[in-house]
Amino acid sequence: MTKENPKLFISYSWSNPDHQQWVINLATQLRESGVDVIFDKWDLREGHDSLAFMEKMVTDPEIKKVALICDRIYADKADGRSGGVGTETQIISPEIYQKEDQNKFVAILTEKDENSRPYLPTYYKSRIYIDLSNSDLYASNFEQLLRWIYNKPLHVKPELGEKPSFLSEKNSVSLGTTVKFQRALDAVRTNREYAKGALEEYFSTFVANLERFRISDNEGEFDEKVLHNIEQFLPYRNEAIEIFLTAAQYRDIAETIQQLHRFFENLMPFMFNPENLKSYRESDFDNFRFIIHELYLYTIASLVKYECFSSVSYLLNHYYYVERNAQYGRNAMVPFTIFRQPLRSLAYRNDRLKLGRISIQADLIMQRSKTSGITKHQLMQADLILFINDAFNSMRNGIHQKWYPVTLIYAEDYPGAFEIFARAQSKEYFDKMKILFNIKQKEDFAPLVESFRIEKLTIPKGSFDSINPLFLIGLDKLATLP
Repeated sequence: MTKENPKLFISYSWSNPDHQQWVINLATQLRESGVDVIFDKWDLREGHDSLAFMEKMVTDPEIKKVALICDRIYADKADGRSGGVGTETQIISPEIYQKEDQNKFVAILTEKDENSRPYLPTYYKSRIYIDLSNSDLYASNFEQLLRWIYNKPLHVKPELGEKPSFLSEKNSVSLGTTVKFQRALDAVRTNREYAKGALEEYFSTFVANLERFRISDNEGEFDEKVLHNIEQFLPYRNEAIEIFLTAAQYRDIAETIQQLHRFFENLMPFMFNPENLKSYRESDFDNFRFIIHELYLYTIASLVKYECFSSVSYLLNHYYYVERNAQYGRNAMVPFTIFRQPLRSLAYRNDRLKLGRISIQADLIMQRSKTSGITKHQLMQADLILFINDAFNSMRNGIHQKWYPVTLIYAEDYPGAFEIFARAQSKEYFDKMKILFNIKQKEDFAPLVESFRIEKLTIPKGSFDSINPLFLIGLDKLATLP
């Protein structure tokens, strides 16, 4: 026996032979699980002082846990202060009422009344108990008991982190969208008549005030400023994601998707130099490029989460209007790949600090997903959809592919096909989701496979071995079930 084996005192009533055997069985199971059980059947002998034995549960410093085995008779004797249970109650109740440590005593329920209410002593009724009265739940609740004895709870409070830098008053920047965000959220969720207008107000305010996040200070390392800027933007990114998710869940209609499309059109100018800016570097807009790329990825992930496949298809297949292109005689309509731009400042940071990362952008996207309501796998799935859609478009139009799925460097250990592709083993589901790629049948993937030459997509610079997009979509199993 070592210090790692906790001591547990069992308090119970000699209700009847069956109940006594139940307690013996429980004590045996606990012993077999490494718990040093103190139990009258084993530890109280002729000539021993029974009162001293009972007081041992309080006076022995090595006994950190006491289990109260509660059935109807135990509860009645405890409340009536009768018999050995009554004596133990007089010892236990002051400990429970007066001591700050609430983790020494626990009631273990073996019986309930005709209304499924627990039999518990009055002094214990406001406290949490462990229910072993239901044989179907015995195994999981016995585990709960062991976790209590060993002080190993299933849910452990995380370590307290530092306050996010965007909450610092000195450096805070407000997008000014909070009131309009709440109004739009409520309007969409409750299907108000003014939902369209509320969304438009939110999107317009977002675009109008995004200029506040432009980096104008060129002193110091610019990559540090980019990282700080996008962290400051985090609460407003979270607002936008909640709007995307709510719209997908409650308002998946053409009107809303067109609003989202115009929203991203209006964000595009921030990714490039303003017309009144004569001197600039491409990396000067990296914070906006990161933010807008991330927002677009989350928009697709939100819509896919709620299976709004037609809406995703609209955003991917309807080009985006670039006014300045028209002014200079260039094609004013561009595909969604415009939202994937190189981030030179982050590449510079990787080299400057010798970090050896494949993609700092991917690292940041994955780290920031913790507060988003969208899982990492849902983000990677959205990125894969964008990549495959772009691959089809590139193949059809004879142009180079432009969408690079940065998050997929985290898909190395993913166990199989992403969710919508796994579900698309069903022909019925495949027929629903095929609109994402503008195809008619599974066989339409064949030219795309050929265009890869090999069945793997190699990450640029060769820093990462490879990923297999065909594995992530489970191509062989698509549309093979009813």
